[in-house]
Amino acid sequence: MSHHSRPANDTPVTLINVFEVPVEQVEVFIAQWRERAALLRTKPGFLDTRLHRALSSQARFQLVNVAHWESREAFQAATAAPEFQERIRTATADPQVPISAHPALYQVAAEFSGPAPNQRHAARPPAHLDSS
Repeated sequence: MSHHSRPANDTPVTLINVFEVPVEQVEVFIAQWRERAALLRTKPGFLDTRLHRALSSQARFQLVNVAHWESREAFQAATAAPEFQERIRTATADPQVPISAHPALYQVAAEFSGPAPNQRHAARPPAHLDSS
């Protein structure tokens, strides 16, 4: 069965969650995110996750989480768990530290890959050193 003919609820999904976090709170947020990620990692359907940090302190979204799950249902079940919800409440409870998350689930719409490592443009030696 091809990927396109599978029911939508049976296909892998990608969570992309962009976070607005005050620059001075980024390290604290990362530590808390690691705790939540460790919890989610134990849940059925979890594949992987990465937290990306903006190179510029001026970026609106200082952090971007990209996670992969076996299905929408697996993601929803994991994030609905009371222990996870409690950690989210703890992370967002301080009114002095405004944190805003913008999560959504996605499926791949198009994909392009670079050349395989052995097909990348290899540097050729100068002509005078080339023995061929």
